[in-house]
Amino acid sequence: MTVDEQQLHTITVTEARNVAQPFQLYLERQKLYAHATFACRNSRLSDGMTEEWIVRVQGKEYGPVDIETLREWKMEGRLLPANEARPIDVGLWTTAAEIPGLFESADVPVAPVASRLVKMPLQPRRSFGEILIETFRIYRKGFLRFLGLTLLIAVPSLCAQLTSFTLSPSPNMEMDFRTLAAAGFSFCMMLLSLAAWPIFIAGIQILTADLAAGHSVKMFSLLQNALKLWPRVAVLCILVYGAYFFWTVLPVGVILMIALAGPSVLFFFLALLVLAFQVWIVGRLFINFLFWQQFAVLERSDAGNALHQSKELARSRRNFPWFRRPMWRGVFIASIWFAFVFAINIGSEWHSIQHYLHELTTSQDPKALIQALTTTSKPQALNLVGFSLGLAQTLLRPLLGIAFVLLYFESKIDIEP
Repeated sequence: MTVDEQQLHTITVTEARNVAQPFQLYLERQKLYAHATFACRNSRLSDGMTEEWIVRVQGKEYGPVDIETLREWKMEGRLLPANEARPIDVGLWTTAAEIPGLFESADVPVAPVASRLVKMPLQPRRSFGEILIETFRIYRKGFLRFLGLTLLIAVPSLCAQLTSFTLSPSPNMEMDFRTLAAAGFSFCMMLLSLAAWPIFIAGIQILTADLAAGHSVKMFSLLQNALKLWPRVAVLCILVYGAYFFWTVLPVGVILMIALAGPSVLFFFLALLVLAFQVWIVGRLFINFLFWQQFAVLERSDAGNALHQSKELARSRRNFPWFRRPMWRGVFIASIWFAFVFAINIGSEWHSIQHYLHELTTSQDPKALIQALTTTSKPQALNLVGFSLGLAQTLLRPLLGIAFVLLYFESKIDIEP
C-alpha cells in the first residue's frame, strides 16, 4: 500500500490556504506522517521484487539499496535510527527507525549522545585533502571545548615550567624551604598533567565524533564521559608510550656502549645496524598503534582488543593504491604535525643543535664526545618568543587527534564512492 498522491496534493493545498491555522496544520501534518509511516511499514513492490530504500544523511541521498545493505550500514555504525529514509515508491521521508526489521526498539537510543558509543553516520569517501579541511572545520566549530580539554594538560605543564625558571639553580644555591617547596610544586604539576592526559585523549575522540556527526555535547557531560574511560585509556597509554620509550632507549644505550668501546670500523657499522633496527621497530609500532585511541574510546574496546583492532584497520585496504591506505595516510598526517613542531622548536633549540654539531665534528675522543653531549648546559632565562611558540603548539595539538579520528571513520567505510 502506498501513499495516495491525491491525498498528498489535497493536504499540501490545504496547508497553503490555512497559514493562519497552525494547530490545524499541525494535526494534518501528524496525520500525513502517520500515513507515510504506515506506508513504510507495509509497502511492497510487485511480486518477486526486493523492497529498496533511499536514505538521506546531512542533505545527501544514498540508494536505492535493499534491506541487507541497510543492515550492513547499521552494523558498521554509519546508519543511525534518526537518519531520514523512505521507500523508493513513497515520496515522504520518515526515519530509519521506522524501517521494519532494521532497528529493534532496543536499538533506538534514548540517552544523550555523549553517553553512547559515538559512531560516524553514513558519509561519502573523503580524499586526504578533504580530511585535512574537515579537521580545521571541526576544530573551529568546537574551539572553546577543545581549548578546555587542552588546558587540562597545558595549565599544570606551564605552571611547572614557570616554577622551574624561578628556581635558577646555581652551584652556590642553598636548599632552603622556598626552593624545596617550588621543586615539589613543579613535580606535582607534572604529575597532574600526566594524570589529565587520558582525559584529554578520550575527550578529543568523543568531541570530534559528536561534531562530525552533527551533534553537540556540553563540556561538563564531555568531561564526565571522558573521566569514565580514564582507567582504560591510562593503561593503554602506559603500554603504548612505554613500548615507544623502551625501543628508543634500548638501542640508544647499545649505541653508547659501542661508542665507549673505542673507535672501530666494525663498531661503527654495528651502531648503524642498531640504529636501522630502531627505526624499523618504531615504524612498526607506529603502524600497529595507529588507531588505538579510537578503538579504546569510540568502540569501548579493552586494551588487548584495541591494539589488535588498531593493527588490523591500519593494515587494511591492501587492494587500494598506497596513498589511499590508512597506514600511509596516518604517516602523512603525523609527518605534517612533526614538521610543524620541528619548525616551531628549531629556533629555540638552534644554539643547542649548533653545540652538538660542533662537538661531533671537532671531538676525536668518543668518551670526551659523550661527556660533552651529556653535560648539562647552563639554564637560560625565560624566552618569551619560544614560550609563545610552545603555547601555540599546545593549543593546536587537538588538530592531530581530530585528523586521526576522521581518518579512523574514513578507513572503516567499505563502500566505493
